[in-house]
Amino acid sequence: MRTAPWVAHFGLTRTPFSKAIAAKDLFRRDAHDEAVARIFHAVAESALGVVVGDVGSGKTVAVRGAVAALDPASHHVIYVANPSFGTRGLYVTIVSALGATPRFHKAEVMAQATTLLAAEEAERHRRVVIVVDEAHLLSPAQLEELRLLTNSEMDAASPFAGILVGQPTLSRSLRMGVFAALDQRINVRFHLKGMDLAESISYLRHHLALAGRPDPLIADDAAARLHRFANGLPRALNNAAVASLVAAAGAGKALVDDACAKQAVAELTND
Repeated sequence: MRTAPWVAHFGLTRTPFSKAIAAKDLFRRDAHDEAVARIFHAVAESALGVVVGDVGSGKTVAVRGAVAALDPASHHVIYVANPSFGTRGLYVTIVSALGATPRFHKAEVMAQATTLLAAEEAERHRRVVIVVDEAHLLSPAQLEELRLLTNSEMDAASPFAGILVGQPTLSRSLRMGVFAALDQRINVRFHLKGMDLAESISYLRHHLALAGRPDPLIADDAAARLHRFANGLPRALNNAAVASLVAAAGAGKALVDDACAKQAVAELTND
């Protein structure tokens, strides 16, 4: 596959700051590790967990790291990338993921999902882990259906572990009185913050090293400018880093200096 000229200019072995990296190569930071630990706890307790953070803060990356470490022989992960479906859609997704054909009527598919979840744990000794990304998009009706799904064996146990991943509005919604019954079932809560400056510099170096350049390719003052622009959010930092590398390559420079970082930020903000 043909690489971009700026990638060749810096002698990179692949395009850096891409999402297409193995779970084992994900950048680890304290907040990431804490999020993973909270997710593990929710899974072990077959409980509900909520992970929130601003757009691009690395929530999905943390979930991906946690899921990759689960034993597939004893866990069945159902990942819902976008819950933009009706209340029946949640049950259809579960039933389909567990290998059955969803029944047509909602009442029937509800019972089908409940039966399959219980069988997965009791008969196959596999814990179902339902991960709902973009969970702030869940409607009140969908949240109520989720609560009903956890209501198993006279409230003694949940037939699955659930991880709701979304923007901070999710936490605020769940604390509304109308969702009190569901909120009380949430065992784990974590707010993933942006990186500090030291973490951002380490993040940049980590991804450049994965692309074949372990040496400092972005000057510290340039990295600081990129960090301020991105507010420590990994996704925004990725975009800023690529733009600064393109600017440096275009200027024929061997590394990214502050002038290149300034140019990148100006381009990304249309200034």
